[in-house]
Amino acid sequence: MRKFLFAAAIFVASIGCTNNQPAQTECCKECKNPVIENIMARRSVRAYKDQAVPRELLEQVVECGINAPNAMNAQQWEVRVVESKEWIEKATEAYKLAAKGTPAEKSMADPSFKNMFRNAPVVIFIGCKSGKYTPVDCGLMAENMMLAAQSLGLGTVCMGGPIGFFLQPAGEPLLKSLAFSEGYEPLICIGIGYADEAPEAKPRNKDVIKYIE
Repeated sequence: MRKFLFAAAIFVASIGCTNNQPAQTECCKECKNPVIENIMARRSVRAYKDQAVPRELLEQVVECGINAPNAMNAQQWEVRVVESKEWIEKATEAYKLAAKGTPAEKSMADPSFKNMFRNAPVVIFIGCKSGKYTPVDCGLMAENMMLAAQSLGLGTVCMGGPIGFFLQPAGEPLLKSLAFSEGYEPLICIGIGYADEAPEAKPRNKDVIKYIE
């Protein structure tokens, strides 16, 4: 079962949420609200320029993250920002070895493949304690970060797949190097950088919305 879950996690990592082109949706065609425009323009970016992200921008992004709402204001989350190209390359090499014989191996043969984080030059890991609401808290934190990044001209992609690798024996040394506090485990990671693509908006199903009058 563990082998199956690991293979599934690696496969999800191989397939992986922003760009700076506004979405042409009905709700914001007439809208001049910058917050709404920013939300509607966010995309999952899976191609990045080979350009460093200034530390001051990353600081703004993560500060917006820790200002997300969270249950009882317990703030049971931790953030690790990986700027190290060496760390990302080391993680990717370990991931490649672990992915041999899985569906993910084929995707890594693509000439455009650079690293396991959709080629992003920086990766933000969000970890939390086990709890009923901490995954929700971390999701809110991640969204704050992605919207902040969007507003600063950066692209992002939210990923859960790579986390499965870091929770396996092959990824354990790399996870340990992130130095999460005891009782904390990574839940989400966000690739961040300057977008090298401009994805179109995906259709959204408005039928899920109902008003109770």
